[in-house]
Amino acid sequence: MPDFQHSPLRAGDRLFVSDTPANLKEYETLLGAALYDTEDLAKKLDLEEPLPTHGQQAAEVVVTEGSLLHNRTPGGVRFAEIYNVIFLALHRTGKSQPTRNLDISDTVLETGDVLLVQGTEDAINKLKHTTGLLVLDQATELPHTSKAPVALAVLAAVVVVAATKTIPIAFSALLGVGMLLVTRVIDWKDVGASLNTRIIMLVAASLALGSALTSTGGTTYIAQLFLAATSGLPPEAILGLLMLLMALMTNFVSNNAAAAIGTPIAISIASTLGAAPEPFVLAILFGANLCYATPMAYQTNLMVMSAGSYRFSDFIIGGVPLMLLMLVCFSFLLPRFFPL
Repeated sequence: MPDFQHSPLRAGDRLFVSDTPANLKEYETLLGAALYDTEDLAKKLDLEEPLPTHGQQAAEVVVTEGSLLHNRTPGGVRFAEIYNVIFLALHRTGKSQPTRNLDISDTVLETGDVLLVQGTEDAINKLKHTTGLLVLDQATELPHTSKAPVALAVLAAVVVVAATKTIPIAFSALLGVGMLLVTRVIDWKDVGASLNTRIIMLVAASLALGSALTSTGGTTYIAQLFLAATSGLPPEAILGLLMLLMALMTNFVSNNAAAAIGTPIAISIASTLGAAPEPFVLAILFGANLCYATPMAYQTNLMVMSAGSYRFSDFIIGGVPLMLLMLVCFSFLLPRFFPL
């Protein structure tokens, strides 16, 4: 392919360019050229015959972890050329003004960055289904409902056989996925897109750490330290403090990791107190999901942080009171539904 960027231009040459109307008019002036509609090359575009906008859409695109643009530059992956879109602006947390479109191609994009792009309806749909990006174009594609009864039946079967202990849930869930694949409710592409290697490795490592703590007596030791620090307190207060400990942990590590590490510790504490393990395990699960107080506590926190121009302190101001409210409610309700 010839290097057109370094080829001299001659009278009569035609260039196919794609950009915003303002930039195209600027190119026209700088090059001393004339703009024509690609659908009608005999039609010259000027103030009386402006650029056509039919079929064009603008959409906000959020860069998510693991997506095509994560930690990459759009220019490096030739994003605009492959997906036939134009970058209009980039919004990043901490910047009061969006980045101009001319600078976006060379910008390394991060999780939570919001791109404003322009393209045809087909181009926007292609972004939705092939890039792993979160497209916020305010257009919702209605799901196909012909397979809904099959999906509901498979889900019900998995829950029933797991609840009745006919088959372990690990096997019943795997069989359920197999049934969904066989009946074409989902395909392999959907399965692959829903799996995140980092999350899987994190869960596996957390479970391994929890198992290691149990087999080495680490959970018993941590439980004894916790009980020594809360000596003399009623079991209800110990339950609430355990939930608080998990809430603090989950705002700095994954909630999966917090739950995997905290569950064996909760069982050991319940055994030492001679109490039922259910409320303590539920305290771990509830506490591990109180991820409101920091932006890194959960992936969606990072998304809204960029879109809403929030600061770290905004999560603390809004998240800590909510976390404390939930802690008080759960600490009051858990012992009543699950007596200690």
